[in-house]
Amino acid sequence: MASRKSSRGAGGSPSPGSKRETKHGGSKNGKKEGLSGSSFFTWFMVIALLGVWTSVAVVWFELVDYEEVLGKLGIYDADGDGDFDVEDAKVLLGLKERSVPAQPTSPESEETIQPAEKSYVESEHKNADVELEEEIQSVLQEALHSQPGGRHEDVDESINDQWQVKEEIHGETFEAPTTDDLVRELENEMPEAYETPDSVQKDADLLADDLRAMESEPYEAPGDSDLMLEDAMEHYTEDRVHGDYNEDHEPKHEKKAETQDTAVEDLLEEVNEATEPESKHTEDVVATEPEESEMPVQAEDYSNDDLVGKSEKETEQDKTEKAKKKKKPKLLNKFDKTIKAELDAAEKLRKKGKVEEALRTFEALVNQYPQSPRARYGKAQSEDDLAEKMRSNEMLQKAINTYDEVVSLPNVPSDLIKLSLKREADRQQFLGRMRGSLVTLQKLVHLFPSDTSFKNDLGVGYLLIGDNSNAKKVYEEVLSLAPNDGFAKVHYGFILKAENKIAESIPYLKEGLESGDPGTNDGRFYFHLGDALQRMGDKEAYKWYELGYQRGHFASVWQRSLYNVKGLKAQPWWTARETGYTELVKSLEKNWKLIRDEGLAVMDKKRSLFLPEDENLREKGDWSQFTLWQQGRKNDNACKSVPKTCALLERFPEATGCRRGQIKYSIMHPGTHVWPHTGPTNCRLRMHLGLVIPKEGCRIRCAQENRTWEEGKVLIFDDSFEHEVWQDAENYRLIFIVDVWHPELTAQQRRTLPAI
Repeated sequence: MASRKSSRGAGGSPSPGSKRETKHGGSKNGKKEGLSGSSFFTWFMVIALLGVWTSVAVVWFELVDYEEVLGKLGIYDADGDGDFDVEDAKVLLGLKERSVPAQPTSPESEETIQPAEKSYVESEHKNADVELEEEIQSVLQEALHSQPGGRHEDVDESINDQWQVKEEIHGETFEAPTTDDLVRELENEMPEAYETPDSVQKDADLLADDLRAMESEPYEAPGDSDLMLEDAMEHYTEDRVHGDYNEDHEPKHEKKAETQDTAVEDLLEEVNEATEPESKHTEDVVATEPEESEMPVQAEDYSNDDLVGKSEKETEQDKTEKAKKKKKPKLLNKFDKTIKAELDAAEKLRKKGKVEEALRTFEALVNQYPQSPRARYGKAQSEDDLAEKMRSNEMLQKAINTYDEVVSLPNVPSDLIKLSLKREADRQQFLGRMRGSLVTLQKLVHLFPSDTSFKNDLGVGYLLIGDNSNAKKVYEEVLSLAPNDGFAKVHYGFILKAENKIAESIPYLKEGLESGDPGTNDGRFYFHLGDALQRMGDKEAYKWYELGYQRGHFASVWQRSLYNVKGLKAQPWWTARETGYTELVKSLEKNWKLIRDEGLAVMDKKRSLFLPEDENLREKGDWSQFTLWQQGRKNDNACKSVPKTCALLERFPEATGCRRGQIKYSIMHPGTHVWPHTGPTNCRLRMHLGLVIPKEGCRIRCAQENRTWEEGKVLIFDDSFEHEVWQDAENYRLIFIVDVWHPELTAQQRRTLPAI
């Protein structure tokens, strides 16, 4: 420091010290331009902070669209999954061998495109992971700075060269096809799939009629409320009550909208595992959330239950392993890969919930690229999401139409066809257009005849319109192709039981449940298997009821209703005071002779108004009913025959407004036995007013307690518990049945719960 001061002050020639300064940072005129230690550190920190804040700004203000950049890396796709990822980098760097697509074994197998199984060769280098990381970074850096179309041809050539390699799989040597060969094979395959057969074309006319009729098909409820229905269609319509957006309430089994990403993920199992049937009764549904209070009972741990046996536990493990191996569906054809960046940008908007903007973007893509299947599918998904957001049936109908348009385009990947038609059928069912949905399912089965899961869905479609005969044929066909298909077994057993073929139904229901296949863990199948065993006198029935309870299908072994509001007080027998409906009970008991006399008059003069019980609840005997109110609706014609009785009841909305019950006369003749059964819901209580009661021989059991009727007195029980009736008297028994809302239901719940 002293030498610098002296040279500057004297103005003479520089000293040796000043020469060194000039060489290392000073100027020739002797002025100071070097950096001291502290100044260097300061500038270093300033530059470092600028770098950090620049990086933050890039991320925060989204100056770089990384998804778009990564989308452009699709040209380096080496494993055929439609994008560039670490596995592609491994292949390009020579650290992994290319996957070899499985060769088609039969014409049927060509209907579905199965993802190629990958076999990888591990590197022998000890530092392979470190080297891989460095080389991947270099490839990414190079790709980020390359312009589209610049080096693509060279890369494609190198990729195709690497595909021309012989690999050994299961001892066989063959030459792997090139990417272009696979694309040409797909293009040659798909046109055949779009030739609609005459039968499907005829059915399409039904679909057109459905699409023109914007009003939903009416829901036909069972004639009585007991769950032991003789018609499988009634069960399915109960379970699949359509929920168009005009309704104030939603059915129990509809799930909340999640956009169609969930649908894509859920369908992968069907797309890639065609032999594994999948029930879609309650999945992939875009609808509003059910009533918060109406929920299935929480399942308990049944891992130690030995009833199911080892096979089902192993099945659960197999399903877990299969889930890990899920492959991405192939949704892009050759052309769509060239516009992948634009498709990804539109899809990004949809996934972020910007539905209107996503729809406009996809519509623009469809106008620009009318032959793009993926763009049109994105448009359908956006319309679907917007319909949910707007609660608009009209918009949902547009989505249904667009899903159908996807399939009509040329060169549509098989996976995209499956997704589109599956979703179209589901949305049609949501609007109550069961026949239109059936046509869509028939089209799916025609396009992919080897996929039994679509046949299973078709069987359900027939059940939904009450066509048990065709449903039975479908499941017989499935079982001929896949004898161990659990989904087909439980549904086939279900149909046999509906035909009153009790003994024949048991093995199908039992084996189907034991399979643990998707779609079999349904309370209805546990219910009907137990009921069939009970009717055969087999005490094993209660083991299945217990298992159903453990799995959350039943509130208890005795209370086996399937449409329940959680948390309601549950007991077999009630008193008038416990219900809070003391005024109603007093009125019934005070006027019991009036009610009796009007009923007897109908028996004498209009006996035809008493209709036989038609739900297959009787083991033997004669049991008829005369209904005044059902599902909260008054039967005006019936009330004309018993006007005083109906006028009496009008004062009690807890009974006349109970949309999950009935008000009716019930006559049972000697020699009648009613099988053990349960009602469909825990949302009601049932009152029995004795009118004509023989002195001996008549009794009712609810759960584990027997009781008898008295003339002029009201019995109250919860018919969601198992109950059974014997009539062994010498004369007929006449009672008056009044269903009332469960007293713990709120006014809001009473208004909004769907009718049963």
